Amino acid sequence: MTDYTGVVERYLAAWNETDADARAKLVADLWTEGGGYTDPLAAVTGHEAISAVIGAAQGMFPGFVFTSGGPVDGHHNLVRFTWNAGPAGTGEPVVVGFDVAVLDEDGRITQVHGFLDKVPAS
Repeated sequence: MTDYTGVVERYLAAWNETDADARAKLVADLWTEGGGYTDPLAAVTGHEAISAVIGAAQGMFPGFVFTSGGPVDGHHNLVRFTWNAGPAGTGEPVVVGFDVAVLDEDGRITQVHGFLDKVPAS
């Protein structure tokens, strides 16, 4: 049985890792070799590209922390969850998202489909 909550915790840890080398290792451990990530702003495949997207998001929102936005739900090879991003220690998140991840038989991510529910006004 897949530990869906554990997958999401590791996913959020990758999004919070600011050291590029450490983040690359987290991404490589969590995603399959040909894994992908798609949201309204990016569609990439492969560990290097996924790590670069995370780094770019961190550059857009320096000091933001990604946290779970509620319960994790999963079945078969799917896990869905909401997440929040904002400055550490603040109440209201600046960014809110909803992701669905497809997992392989070992619980590694093959694809993430991301949605942005709340983004800052430009």
